Amino acid sequence: MIKVSLISLGCAKNLVDSEIMVGHLHQAGMQVVPEAAQADVVIVNTCSFIDSSKEESIGHILEAHAQRGLRKRRQGQKLIVAGCMAQRFARDLPGALPEVDAFIGLDQITRVAPIIEEIYARERGQKEAPESFVTPRSTFIPDYDTPRFRLTPRHFAYVKIAEGCNHPCTFCIIPQIRGRHRSRTVESVTTEARALVAEGVKELNLISQDTTFFGMDTWAQRPNPRTLVDSSRGAALTTLLHQLQTTAGDFWIRLLYTHPAHWSDELIHTIAECPKVARYVDMPLQHISDRMLDAMQRETDGRHIRDLVRRLRAGIPGIALRTTFIVGFPGETEADVEELCAFIRETKFERLGVFRYSQEEGTRAARLPGQIPAQEKERRWRRVMTLQKGIAAAVSKGQVGRTLKVLVEEPGVARGEADAPDIDGRVYVPRSLPVGEFAMVKITGSHAYDLLALPKGERPGKFKTARQAQ
Repeated sequence: MIKVSLISLGCAKNLVDSEIMVGHLHQAGMQVVPEAAQADVVIVNTCSFIDSSKEESIGHILEAHAQRGLRKRRQGQKLIVAGCMAQRFARDLPGALPEVDAFIGLDQITRVAPIIEEIYARERGQKEAPESFVTPRSTFIPDYDTPRFRLTPRHFAYVKIAEGCNHPCTFCIIPQIRGRHRSRTVESVTTEARALVAEGVKELNLISQDTTFFGMDTWAQRPNPRTLVDSSRGAALTTLLHQLQTTAGDFWIRLLYTHPAHWSDELIHTIAECPKVARYVDMPLQHISDRMLDAMQRETDGRHIRDLVRRLRAGIPGIALRTTFIVGFPGETEADVEELCAFIRETKFERLGVFRYSQEEGTRAARLPGQIPAQEKERRWRRVMTLQKGIAAAVSKGQVGRTLKVLVEEPGVARGEADAPDIDGRVYVPRSLPVGEFAMVKITGSHAYDLLALPKGERPGKFKTARQAQ
């Protein structure tokens, strides 16, 4: 039996690809093992979104190669590079990384098992050069019955509802890697979601490159990048949310990666009237300056964004808004940064992250004049993050005394509706609360990004011991 170890890097969308690969390996009768030292084949599922992710991917590839050279029992160990970096640099990698046995792209994740068999067959034929199985343009989209083995804890799952992106953002390489936007059907997503809930999943995280564009690529009259969600024209995210809302069970539905250009009053009203949809929206805005939004080709402007934030907060009581911004984009001035800081102070986002602009090969922004030095990007990043830390502390402090529903992640640690897996804050609770279950707790204290809580009715004096055990 062939033993395979898989290293998954990057975002949740990449993690779903890894889960699909593991599902197909199991289906083919191969054994997936946690340690590379035990494996006949090591797969590195790479990320290639920005420079730091490429460097991390290359580091893992070279480390896997170096380690297999030290393993006397596994000298014949094979090394496969998969995912975004393999897709993006398909022409260059075989020559640049001769240590690798094969490269597979995004459309080969369901063929991982036969490709492994082919690698072994090729070895018997004494072919030594790395082989690329990457096809030029990605078109794959999973279905509800696509073999998949979840790598997340039992109580939450990622559901990829679409793949690819149609937006022309000048800083982003994703459309070139993952192709045009293509949605699954409402029936496909709903079938998968109901099966997950039946397995005990308490949180469904809906993901894609552009979640708000779900279904719109199937409309008879094709939308443009600024079209609003409108179920009267065909299947849309609102259609899906209404269907998921009818699923029996106690669970959350969380929206990740929504684009501000597509938000409509219909979508806002749908979330408000669907109690199973978490009061949380992940909506990368990237900037507020019209100059920067225009240079980034974000299909929005400052007025649209301010109005959208106002409508979201008015239309969905208790909503927590998560966003990300980019600082150091080519041509950004101090006035642009000050406008961004003023907007953040005014809006007081519950959750906020900041990226330093990364000059990515193959993007239009990489060729723009006015590139910002790395040291200046770092200064601007620190300025915005320092500002947000104070806002986050005030937001957390404002939760003290409230009663919240939380999902217990691990002993002593939970998440509320305002906290997505791996990226947001934590709610520290007594270790006695059962993992993977919901609990009602009262917030007793706060830190900058995290909260302290006790089950309703429990005396605060007991919490110190639980907190010390973290």
